[in-house]
Amino acid sequence: MDWLEATVTTNPQGADIVSEALMQWGAKGTQIMDRADMPDPARPAAQWELVDASLIDTFPKEVTVKAWFPQEADLVGLQEHLYHLPALAGFELGGLRLSLDNVQDSDWAEQWKRFYKPLRLGRRIVIRPTWEEYQSKADDLVIDLDPGMAFGTGTHETTALCVEMMEALYKGGPVLDVGTGSGILAIAAACLGAQPVVAIDIDPVAVRTARENVVQNGLMAQVDVRQGDLLQGVEGQFALGVANILADVIILLQASMWQVLQPGGLFVCSGIIKDRAQDVRYALLNGGWQLVEERVRGEWVAMAWRRPVTG
Repeated sequence: MDWLEATVTTNPQGADIVSEALMQWGAKGTQIMDRADMPDPARPAAQWELVDASLIDTFPKEVTVKAWFPQEADLVGLQEHLYHLPALAGFELGGLRLSLDNVQDSDWAEQWKRFYKPLRLGRRIVIRPTWEEYQSKADDLVIDLDPGMAFGTGTHETTALCVEMMEALYKGGPVLDVGTGSGILAIAAACLGAQPVVAIDIDPVAVRTARENVVQNGLMAQVDVRQGDLLQGVEGQFALGVANILADVIILLQASMWQVLQPGGLFVCSGIIKDRAQDVRYALLNGGWQLVEERVRGEWVAMAWRRPVTG
């Protein structure tokens, strides 16, 4: 089967927004190509696994999002839609230049896999693509992952930041992962001993992929993957809530998250670009949350908040 491959230039802040816009337009899968997300061979192995440096050179200089559409897809108006995204987002999203090409099914389904190698998130969590070999160390917690067409390969700074905070701050109890994507954070929580873990995503493709990854890691008894819109219909009292989404969604989500967290529970959130960090701080402080920790990597910010024991 032939596919239409759409390529859009953007910047680090716009990659996820462009990817989501293309999926809403009908793309069957997307790939973000950002040199900053590639493991750096010069870094110590404790942070990154070795990767062929020549692969990095094949990445475009600009952040690029590729998307694949059926041949019959109507892409008239897509370029104009992309040009309106900065006004909706409230910040610049790069060039947003669109180009189209025809590709064979096997081309786009497999080509991205060569860029995706085992990598370490935090101190103990290691993401191993299901098609790659990895020799684990004594205390490694290895997650076998196939992202499929869902967002979440683990290479993004925000994913690493969330895992680091979970490792440092999580002390046990039920966990809620909102916007789970391929299920990385939910599976990481289960590897850290969480039970039960509830993972939610609005995208049925993400839900299917996350469930497959839960099964791949033998965690069906611990992780419950559900399709849903944020926290609508979610009940229970969780010790930890995690959301690696976008600043505006976190601001919208915080009041509902308060209702499902135990007093003293933690809310770890990321997907926040630096320019929007103050907006998130303002919203959560006004919502009664206590800031526990904040970490920055590249252009991205992650925060850990606590619901006070009283109040």
